[in-house]
Amino acid sequence: MLLPLRPGELQRVIPAVATGNQFKNALGSPSKVLQRVMISAIGGVITLVISQSQVSSQFYSLWLIIGVTFLLYILWGPILEASRKNSQLRKYPSAALFDGEIIDIFTKEKIENTLEQANNIGELELIENRRTWVFLEIADEDGYLGTVSFPMDKKHQLIRIGLPIRCLVLSTKRDFSRIDAISDAWLPSLKIWVGEYPFLLRPAFEELCQMRALRRSV
Repeated sequence: MLLPLRPGELQRVIPAVATGNQFKNALGSPSKVLQRVMISAIGGVITLVISQSQVSSQFYSLWLIIGVTFLLYILWGPILEASRKNSQLRKYPSAALFDGEIIDIFTKEKIENTLEQANNIGELELIENRRTWVFLEIADEDGYLGTVSFPMDKKHQLIRIGLPIRCLVLSTKRDFSRIDAISDAWLPSLKIWVGEYPFLLRPAFEELCQMRALRRSV
């Protein structure tokens, strides 16, 4: 079942500014965090050194601001990335609450990253770090809708075919004849969230689901 959102509801469940969960997700892998730290430290030190040589210059304040901005990159970088992801879903003119069920579950191995490592005889080998991802095919009374995917965790072993699932679907078409994007999803019977990225403000989305369920039962 697709229940179109009313004006303002999309903005309430997908915030413009990154939440704590979104910031944590945008931080990424340890290597990505290290990369941000290096950019922050190197860029900050260089620009601050330059600013000290420009104390008597009219550009001193500008160089100082640039230096501080670099030093804070480890914080505003993930916030900017998460906010950009949020804006990708907030831009769609049509959004609806999807209330359906899981019709199929399968897993795949996905390459997380690659690196070169020397073997016992000194030759470089390409090492692939893989991770198991879960794919949930979802549908309602009108048929197949799409797939929600996410890295596998122990709690996901409880997921079964037939469980109810709720998420947002977004489209450039007012009649939703084409689905352009699917958010992360909530499994109310298990009280767990699944998805590659936490687009939704979870308490607000759960409240929205409860309100719509109450209206349907009246």
